[in-house]
Amino acid sequence: MRKKKNKANKRIHLQSLPLINPNAAGIDVGAKEHLVAVPPDRDPQPVRTFQAFTPDLHELARWLKRCGIETVALESTGIYWISLYEVLEQYGFEVRVVNARHVKNVPGRTKTDVLDCQWIQKLHSFGLLNGSFRPDHQIRKLRTYMRLRDNLVVERTQAIHHMQKALFEMNVQLSNVISDIVGETGLRIIEAILAGERDPEQLAALCSTRIKSSRQTVAKSLHGSWDEALLFCLKTALETYRFNENKIQECDHCIERQLATFDSRAQLSQQGESLRSQLHRVCGVDLTKIPGIKEERASNITKKSSGSSASNGLKKRLSRSICNSLPLSSFLHQFLKRLVSHSIRRRQSSMPRSDTSRDSTR
Repeated sequence: MRKKKNKANKRIHLQSLPLINPNAAGIDVGAKEHLVAVPPDRDPQPVRTFQAFTPDLHELARWLKRCGIETVALESTGIYWISLYEVLEQYGFEVRVVNARHVKNVPGRTKTDVLDCQWIQKLHSFGLLNGSFRPDHQIRKLRTYMRLRDNLVVERTQAIHHMQKALFEMNVQLSNVISDIVGETGLRIIEAILAGERDPEQLAALCSTRIKSSRQTVAKSLHGSWDEALLFCLKTALETYRFNENKIQECDHCIERQLATFDSRAQLSQQGESLRSQLHRVCGVDLTKIPGIKEERASNITKKSSGSSASNGLKKRLSRSICNSLPLSSFLHQFLKRLVSHSIRRRQSSMPRSDTSRDSTR
């Protein structure tokens, strides 16, 4: 018989470790309430429960101030930690958002650490927790606009698919004769169909001169069964598409206004208010000159790399996000990744580091 290997239980005696953060607190974040733990000698009740309402969050921060707490560690549970993080940041605490997996994987937890917040507080006091990167408020606002825009683009695409589905179910083969049903010609024909026009010749006459298919072919594709329910689906999808299109344009204006608040890294000969010129001013270089990168991709790169506190992991993710959008061979992918990483390092080494950036990299 094969002998089983004896696996010795490796335990860490935390009490033998030096205190790195004596004024540390730990918070177990929840959707309805937060459990907060401070060192036992700071309060007769070192573990308290606070509700997630805004007045309770301020009361939590004031209690931590009275206990002499300087740094706080909390788990990144969903999105419930964001409001708490912002309140603690307003009160001047050093806040670290830690990965729940990192907290769980540290050995040495004893039965006396009943609550997760006590375990988080103990690990943070011994300096065993690393905080996740969180950009400053200016970048977070830009990221919010960009994420909303991405969601609107997805919803707009879904609306186009619904329009195509309704047309195909009526056997109207419009997408087979024109490349884009939401282009100038496609929207004209769809609007005429919803207005009650059924004559294929009249609908084909709405085609632009740039359509390569002949008018006879277009007219032939516009014969179909005009079902009332499917026409309603087509109308709803068209309205949804236009609604999302308008909101995307509003988001673009908000993004341009937010980019206008960033410090300039390049002096442009002609000051413009377009998204491309704003990105050029903020980044210091015109990223849209790289083949395959347009304004949308360049704005995504900006929201990930702005600021001088980008770590090596962030540089790698940034170069990966650039290269994944380009149709290049594997060799060119590796070359471009190295080129982008080298450019970022040179750019950041030439920038003066502020106190805020030094604190965020610790």
